[in-house]
Amino acid sequence: MNLVRSGTALFVSGFLLLFFFAQNTLVLSKAQAESYFAAEAGYAFPQSLSNGKATQDGLGGLDISDQSLKNSPMVGAKLGHYFSRVRWLGVETEVTYSNPHVKQGSLTFSGPGGQLTFPVLPGLHQRMIMWAPVTLLVRYPGYRLQPYVGVGPGVFFANLNGPTAPPGQSGTAIGLNAEAGLRYYITRHWSLSSEGKYNLARICYCSNDGNPNADPFGFRATYSVFTVSLAIAYHF
Repeated sequence: MNLVRSGTALFVSGFLLLFFFAQNTLVLSKAQAESYFAAEAGYAFPQSLSNGKATQDGLGGLDISDQSLKNSPMVGAKLGHYFSRVRWLGVETEVTYSNPHVKQGSLTFSGPGGQLTFPVLPGLHQRMIMWAPVTLLVRYPGYRLQPYVGVGPGVFFANLNGPTAPPGQSGTAIGLNAEAGLRYYITRHWSLSSEGKYNLARICYCSNDGNPNADPFGFRATYSVFTVSLAIAYHF
């Protein structure tokens, strides 16, 4: 939770700083109102699935230990717009795709009756799609170089499958999407940007928690990830 508070405080501070900076430089800025489409690629560095609670029939309510996730490539796309009257303010929608698989390892169940540890469990295949429907953006409206920050909700579509058979588990959750980046205009219509993104959500992998043959079993856990990416955008 300290990491979550620190990350949130960092993005809020950056947001307020750019807001103040943009207000004091808007008159001199050569930035224009514009829309853009961007394609992005990067790498996701997820933290372990944490604060787990079993939801599977017969296991419901038991605490489960953290489950480590693998780093994963990420691809995505953005569509955004900066306004004509307030050129430092914009909105953006974004979709990203990654595969932060669950590593092979041990798992401990904890409850009123004590603890039970399974020393070796196979890994799980995970697909994560994140849709940020509306991200509020603030940029320093420079001519070629534009730092920016953004924050908004994220909708997370997760799917887990074990090594044995379907049906697996899936879940949808609303969480946090926060980003900070630096955009450079190569020409008036083309730009490159580098970005860091933080996502956080509490996801219930419990679509089949009433099925005794589901692999994996149903559970709820906190998902968080930091992603770095590069993007190329066309501005119009």
